[in-house]
Amino acid sequence: MLDDGGDAARSAVAASWRRSLTLHGLDPDRGEIATLTDEQLRQARQAMEPMTRAAQPALDRLFLAVGDTGCCVLLCNAEGVAVERRGAPADDETFRRWGLWPGADWSEAAAGTNGIGTALAEHRPVTIDRDQHFYVRNTAMACTSHPIHDPHGRLAGLLDVSSCRADATGGVLRLIAAAVADAACAIEAQTFRQHFSEARIVLAGEAAERNSAALLAVDRHDLVIGATRAARLALSITDERIAGQLAASEVLAPGAVETDLLEAERGAVRRALAMSSGNVSAAARALGVSRATLHRKLNRLGLSEHS
Repeated sequence: MLDDGGDAARSAVAASWRRSLTLHGLDPDRGEIATLTDEQLRQARQAMEPMTRAAQPALDRLFLAVGDTGCCVLLCNAEGVAVERRGAPADDETFRRWGLWPGADWSEAAAGTNGIGTALAEHRPVTIDRDQHFYVRNTAMACTSHPIHDPHGRLAGLLDVSSCRADATGGVLRLIAAAVADAACAIEAQTFRQHFSEARIVLAGEAAERNSAALLAVDRHDLVIGATRAARLALSITDERIAGQLAASEVLAPGAVETDLLEAERGAVRRALAMSSGNVSAAARALGVSRATLHRKLNRLGLSEHS
C-alpha cells in the first residue's frame, strides 16, 4: 500500500495480512474468486441503485482519465462486491480472469488483503501494490480504492481503480489515487444532492474549502436535515443533533453565509408574528412549526413575542 506515511502503510498491510490469516483462515496459495449468482448480483445492484445512478458521470470521467493506462474502474458495495465496471475491451479478458468484474466478492474475508477489501476494513483509502496482496494469484495487479458514504454519512461502497500494468510506478499510482479520491468525492456529493433534491444544499463553510463533499441539506426553516460524512466530521454533526432541529447558523462558520441565514430566519419570524398580531400559536401555524419550536426560535434569535 502506497502511503506517504511509510510506517503507517506497512502497518496497515501487516494488520490486513494478520486478519487474512488468523481471522479469516485464508491460504495465500489457494485463493479463488468468490462470485455472486446472477440473482444475487441483481439484488446487490438494486440495493445500490440510487448511488449507482448518481455515480455514472464520475465513473465515465474517471475511466477517461485512466482507461488508456491499462486500468479498469469498479464501483463496489459496502460488502466489497463489484456492481458496476468500466474497462477497455482490449483488457477485458485479463480483468475477467483476475476477477475484476461485476459480481466478484473482494471483501477481505473472501480475498484477503486487497485494495477493495482492505479499504473497507480500514475505512480509509488504500493502494495495495502487487505482492502486498495476500493471494499469490493477485500479485500481478495494483489496486487503489477509496470508500464512499451514503447521504447519512454511513459507509455505503467503494470506488476502485485496478491496474494490469507491471510497470506502474509509485508516482503513477499516487496520481491514480488522487483521481479516485476526486471521483469518490463527486459521487458522494451527487448522491447527497439527489437524495435531498427538494432541500437547499449549502457548502459547509471552511470545511468545504478542504473537501467539496462537505455539504449540508437545509430546509425552508434553515434547519439542517442532512449532512455528508465530511460535513459531519468537520462540524461535529450527528443524527441526534439533526433530529433535535439543528439550525444551520449553529454549525456554519462565522461570516456572510451565517449572517444571511440568521437574518432570513429572523425576518420570517418577525413577519409571521406581525401578521398574527403577536399571537404565537397563529405565527407558529403560519411558519409550519410547533408553538414550542417557535419559542425556541425566539430565544435563539433574541426576539420577543411582540418583535
